[in-house]
Amino acid sequence: MNAPPPSPGTGSPVQTAAVPGIPRGVWVLGFGSLLMDSSSELVHSLLPVFMADVLGASMLTIGLVEGVAEATAAISKVFSGALSDYLGRRKLPVVLGYGLAALSKPVFPLAASMPWVFLARFVDRVGKGIRGAPRDALVADITPEGRRGAAYGLRQALDSVGAFVGPLSALALMAWLANDIRAVLWAAVVPALLAVALLALAVHEPERSGSGRLGRPWSLASARRLEPGYWLVVGLGTLFTLARFSEAFLVLRVQEVGLALGRVPMVLIVMNLVYAAVAYPAGVAADRMSRRAVLLAGLATLIVSDLVLSVAASPAQALGGAALWGLHMGLTQGLFSKLVADTAPSELRGTAFGIFNLVSGAALLLASLVAGALWSTFGAPATFLAGAGFAALAALGLIVGHSSPRLRVG
Repeated sequence: MNAPPPSPGTGSPVQTAAVPGIPRGVWVLGFGSLLMDSSSELVHSLLPVFMADVLGASMLTIGLVEGVAEATAAISKVFSGALSDYLGRRKLPVVLGYGLAALSKPVFPLAASMPWVFLARFVDRVGKGIRGAPRDALVADITPEGRRGAAYGLRQALDSVGAFVGPLSALALMAWLANDIRAVLWAAVVPALLAVALLALAVHEPERSGSGRLGRPWSLASARRLEPGYWLVVGLGTLFTLARFSEAFLVLRVQEVGLALGRVPMVLIVMNLVYAAVAYPAGVAADRMSRRAVLLAGLATLIVSDLVLSVAASPAQALGGAALWGLHMGLTQGLFSKLVADTAPSELRGTAFGIFNLVSGAALLLASLVAGALWSTFGAPATFLAGAGFAALAALGLIVGHSSPRLRVG
């Protein structure tokens, strides 16, 4: 398929690529994500246990910390995405966001109480929020439209490689350092700094004519220019997020059913190994076949994952549920990025990604609080059964929305 001409104001897509149709810049962004995620997931694979066992936090407190952290990231994405649209420059907020995340990493092993963990998670997620929407918009800016599914899938796959390298490193270091969680957390600093250096030196934006600005400062009028198809994507993404609360609860679930402390990172290794393997093929499939079919497959997989996790009575069963969770993520997350990019005007892509992530982040805050409350009151099975229920609602919304010609996602 020949690449379409670039949209006005986006500059010419980068054509040099290691895989035909996928620009080199996508690979750079992907490897930056790999390094930062290896750092972040090393921390996240141990953080729920660190909060619960070392600092004595309750499940509700953990849910609050995780939910507020992710909601903070989502709110930051709105402003950084809109600012990148206005300035016509994506790289600065991307590098700034990665830099803040790197600065937060030493705080975790130094934390002596929950407020310090909360602060570190807050700064880390502000960094994630600042970089997220501009980075995703930049992928769309430099990628031909017919290859966006593959491009987002590739970036997500590399991100997910980091997301299982991090827990794998945590697993090895926990064994080597005799389960000294604080010592292991220090290892997250190095890949975070490498990610910042890579992106600062190797990311290049497309040339822009005139002032380089893509649009105007964010306003309600700008949001009204986003069409019904985009808002359907936002609604579906919200339901998906309600169904897949913070992955901290996967870590806690596998520990609850008997996995030894030193092996707890295995849950994120398994999940992200599957995620990484599936994300790129799923992105290619989204470029070539019904996107609705791919989303429904992802929802069906999430429902089965939640059901398996709700009844799991052994580490092997819980890890099987985590593998299905990773399969669902691989099928859907890159595709949602493609859907946002395809349904938003080029001059509002940063804003569109920001709004999408803001709404999803608010849903994640609610989902994590509900998950923590359900777990504390009724136990782990109720948490995952509620997730399955929300996934079923998302599937119903996708089917109903598809019946309207104005709201089809393909």
